[in-house]
Amino acid sequence: MLPGVRCSMESVMDTRHEKLLLVVVAKAPVPGKVKTRLIPDFTAGEAADLYRCFLEDRIIAMNSLKGVDLAIAYTPADAAEMFTPFRRNGFCLFSQKGKDLGERLNSIFQEKLADGYDAVSIIDSDSPDLPASTVQESFKRLLSNQTDVVFGPCHDGGYYLVGMRKPHPELFYNIPWSTETVLANTLETAKKVGVKTDLLPWWNDLDIFEDLIVFYNKYKNQSFKSNWPGEKTFGYLARLKRINKNDNR
Repeated sequence: MLPGVRCSMESVMDTRHEKLLLVVVAKAPVPGKVKTRLIPDFTAGEAADLYRCFLEDRIIAMNSLKGVDLAIAYTPADAAEMFTPFRRNGFCLFSQKGKDLGERLNSIFQEKLADGYDAVSIIDSDSPDLPASTVQESFKRLLSNQTDVVFGPCHDGGYYLVGMRKPHPELFYNIPWSTETVLANTLETAKKVGVKTDLLPWWNDLDIFEDLIVFYNKYKNQSFKSNWPGEKTFGYLARLKRINKNDNR
């Protein structure tokens, strides 16, 4: 159980086994505060609605993880009520702490690893089709003792996942966040300080309009059963004419 957070979920980990925690970092889906790089192709309200689909897809997919505690680290601090419905899916809630992304990520690792977790993985909310198997693989690699930190690299130069067995705050200092060199600079720092790293498969965050076109075209001719990773996001995009008319873009 995460300290300081009321949650009905009991830990799914037996004390004889490793305690694992997945944390989804998320922003409150408020118009004008999320996915602003999609504006003006999207209105602020549409961008917020799309981000809400991202979150719903992420929660549904990650809820299938086995032997892993689940949590959402949200921002801003007064947004708890907006995330309360996700507690029905077994997610505990706590607010992010820190002035920038690096401080917030480091704070999560410091606090949750100190709570007795053997490994913690943190994922973003911007890759709604990421399968749970990729996250499960992050824990497998961490527990193999062959690596200290695992990253899920994005094509834009950042990462969609970072996992650790113990805190490494030096990996979050002096990083040029929201640039194409985030991961490269982080890996360079890790090499300098002797931290062993490993990379998961590349995946694509959906940040700009062109990313949405690629995502839509990837799935438009495929058939899936219900609740496949990215289903709600795809359904939302499929209803938008500006996406459909750019099928061959």
